[in-house]
Amino acid sequence: MANGKILTADQEMQLRQPIDDYVGKIQKKIDGLRVDGTDRVVSLQNTIDNTKRDRTLTKGEKENRISALKAEVNKAKAVEEKNKGEISGLIADAEAYLKAHYNKDYYQAVKASCEAEKVVAKEKYSKKLSELEKEHKQTMSGLSDHQEIKDEKYVYRNRQFDAKMDLQKDLQQIKDRRHAAYTYKYHLIDMLRMSRFTFAESQAQKWENYRYTFNRRNFLLQNGLYIAIIIIFIALCIITPMVKGSPLLTYNNVLNILQQASPRMFLALGVAALILLAGTDLSIGRMVGMGMTTATIIMHQGINTGGVFGHIFDFTGVPVVGRIILALAACIILCTFFTTIAGFFTAKFKMHPFISTMANMLVIFGLVTYATKGVSFGAIEPTIPNMIIPKLNGFPTIILWAVAAVIIVWFIWNKTTFGKNLYAVGGNPEAASVSGISVFAVTVGAFVMAGILYGFGSWLECLRMFGSGSAAYGQGWEMDAIAACVVGGVSFTGGIGKISGVVVGVFIFTALTYSLTILGIDTNLQFVFSGIIILVAVMLDCLKYVQKK
Repeated sequence: MANGKILTADQEMQLRQPIDDYVGKIQKKIDGLRVDGTDRVVSLQNTIDNTKRDRTLTKGEKENRISALKAEVNKAKAVEEKNKGEISGLIADAEAYLKAHYNKDYYQAVKASCEAEKVVAKEKYSKKLSELEKEHKQTMSGLSDHQEIKDEKYVYRNRQFDAKMDLQKDLQQIKDRRHAAYTYKYHLIDMLRMSRFTFAESQAQKWENYRYTFNRRNFLLQNGLYIAIIIIFIALCIITPMVKGSPLLTYNNVLNILQQASPRMFLALGVAALILLAGTDLSIGRMVGMGMTTATIIMHQGINTGGVFGHIFDFTGVPVVGRIILALAACIILCTFFTTIAGFFTAKFKMHPFISTMANMLVIFGLVTYATKGVSFGAIEPTIPNMIIPKLNGFPTIILWAVAAVIIVWFIWNKTTFGKNLYAVGGNPEAASVSGISVFAVTVGAFVMAGILYGFGSWLECLRMFGSGSAAYGQGWEMDAIAACVVGGVSFTGGIGKISGVVVGVFIFTALTYSLTILGIDTNLQFVFSGIIILVAVMLDCLKYVQKK
């Protein structure tokens, strides 16, 4: 019977007592050797730090005291060095004993006891369910009134739920007991070595803590979508060679995916901050079209064939470097101008970003289409892309621009006051306002930052595509950018998200689109895939939010 393996609390303590006694004696000796050495050094260093911060002392008094304390520190370090060898020997003795006896004499017995306790707890639960079912059937046989039957069913379900809660409580206590037995060894090592662990020991503790805190439901909520996408991608990798006769994961294909993802990374990083504020931006695609058109006109090869409001521009007299800088500046200024307008209306009048950015989308598309008659402006100077985003031994350096953008935005989000305020306003704007944060400034700042990133992204896309700017370019890109953020874990509830998630989301969507294109899947069906992914991502985000609440 499993009961024979189960240890009582007293029996468990008896198994551990020899370990505590042996290691405890060694620990006592080590503590004695550390009193005038290591402990004294730590205490004196703290005193020195406090003296440096003491404003009641003059500069001369501080220097005298610190000088005297440093002399004491040197004496203590000499004692520490003298006892170092003996302490190391004692630690080695204790660790050798733990290695020889802890698992064999204590932990394995506790682990076996816990496994037996699990069996007993589940048997107890099954027995309880059987008793409840029997009682329920007996009670139901004597009832005829509809309301009484309904009440009895309700009571029966509650009793089943209580029994399940009791089982989960018992299983958690068993889990706690095993975990405590496992970690006690590292507690002893911690005392011996003063919190110094080897890499292997640190990893073992991390793995144990992960196992201890693991929850299947939470794991699937956090990673279910990624797992599903990975399975889909693996399936595509298997199917593609069969259908097309060539593998999907080649070096060139990977580089092409990264190259296509680079301009989109700027767009996703821009809208991510707005989603972090529980907002969005529907005008991204039209921003790209405006930026592409502007950049193409300025960097056009020769005199422009199309006009803007009937005027034909000719930038051929401007040096190439000047045209590159002017195109970038124009893209950033135009995109930032419109995002600032949307940000102002959103922050000032509490307008939902859906409305303010939708208005931007319509205005931008209307203006650019009317001004250019909807024509495409052809190619840019062929030397320009090779200057800004050359390929080095086949490697597209446009990827490095995206890496730089990720690093800069990560720094802004995580290491600046603005970034911290961004999370605060996104999580709870009322609380942020009460704590002295300007919600208006943070909101407008997020839109301005988005505009700068959109400008950079559209400029890079122009270089990547060698021009061909038109008002229609970028249609639907806002969905890709928003979807990448949502898939990457930036929550529409606000205040939740990481730059790493945005990066992963962009790569996932770009890789999926590229794979489906190579496979020959119709573009319209690709929208279906994207829509399903977005729906599932938001659903999981909502479930996580409900669980948190």
